[in-house]
Amino acid sequence: MPTNWAGNLTFAAARVHRPADLDALRSLVAGSRHVKALGSGHSFSDIADTEGDLVELAALPAEIDLDSAAGTVRVAAAVRYAELAAALHAHGRALPNMASLPHISVAGSVATGTHGSGDANGGLATSVRALDLITADGESRTLSRESDGDAFDGAVVSLGALGVVTHLTLDTVPDFRIRQRVRTGLELSDAVEHFDAITGAAYSVSLFTDWRAPRFGQVWLKQLADAPDPDLPWTRPAEGPLHPVPGADPVHCTPQDGEPGPWHERLPHFRAGFTPSSGEELQSEYLVPRANAVAALQALAGLRGTIAPVLQVCEIRTVAADRLWLSPAHGRDTVALHFTWIKDPAAVAPVLAAVEAALAPLDPRPHWGKLFTVAPDRVRAAYPRMADFLALAERTDPTAKFGNAYLRRLLSA
Repeated sequence: MPTNWAGNLTFAAARVHRPADLDALRSLVAGSRHVKALGSGHSFSDIADTEGDLVELAALPAEIDLDSAAGTVRVAAAVRYAELAAALHAHGRALPNMASLPHISVAGSVATGTHGSGDANGGLATSVRALDLITADGESRTLSRESDGDAFDGAVVSLGALGVVTHLTLDTVPDFRIRQRVRTGLELSDAVEHFDAITGAAYSVSLFTDWRAPRFGQVWLKQLADAPDPDLPWTRPAEGPLHPVPGADPVHCTPQDGEPGPWHERLPHFRAGFTPSSGEELQSEYLVPRANAVAALQALAGLRGTIAPVLQVCEIRTVAADRLWLSPAHGRDTVALHFTWIKDPAAVAPVLAAVEAALAPLDPRPHWGKLFTVAPDRVRAAYPRMADFLALAERTDPTAKFGNAYLRRLLSA
């Protein structure tokens, strides 16, 4: 039985399938009592698990079809961002945003609300213009921004609850170039006082800390090639390439020398040609309204002695508001607080509880694909359109064929 990438979860499915064409997939879905699609396995939660049939889509044709006139690309669900980005770049097109890892699948990233970074950049799901999915009866259905309106906003970040997504159509932008530099030595006091200036200093900005001291040891700045260099007098240039995890070898990281390069070779933190780690980690992430960013940083600083012993690195990023019902950035400009923990669930569990208690007054939304212990009623209450999503799921999948323990636990009142 397969495990997720980190190896903290072994899937409990009765059977694993790898259909080679859409007809086989439709037949499988129609004949199954419970079925879930598995992406690239980079979720740390059991969001993709099932007690029935687990479907891996990597054997389906890896289609990437660019419509130059419309400025869109239709991509098969299992295609990974590294593959998609290279194909787009070869034709002079780009995506406006990328996650830290280009190794993750497009459909899985979209379904879990995975984001990327930048004050003005929406999460990855905001590029979706249409999606094709196989519903419970085995039939194919297309939902689009133009024709399905409000319901489309509910179907994009769907947690796999509506069907098996087979293709997505994404908006693209003209190809662009990025310069990446890293600066060091940002004191927490300066980060708090100048937070807006820091996160707005480049196209995409990430702050990293191990919380062993009240400072951010690294500030990663990804700037448009024709934009001026960021002015951050509270920091100093890094003396050489760095890995986000202090002391780790930066060989796997994207270039930090300030030389302009293709967007897809600078926006991710890690090179597509390398596995960024061995999976010896756990991850959590909480997304708070931007208005609560300073309070969130201060709350975490107050827990440094609790967090640091089990932490590899914490990353702070910003994401623009969107209208997708279950997106963690729904309706609000957002600050993401990401934690890469040591791979020791027993040691990490009480720290998660402490972090969640400290952030509770600040309206956090946990990342759907990461580890968290937030009470289900609080998760549901964090999303104003949750009732509408549950109604959409009931209409689309009345027998809960695409349900699983994760969805029952979090979405059932």
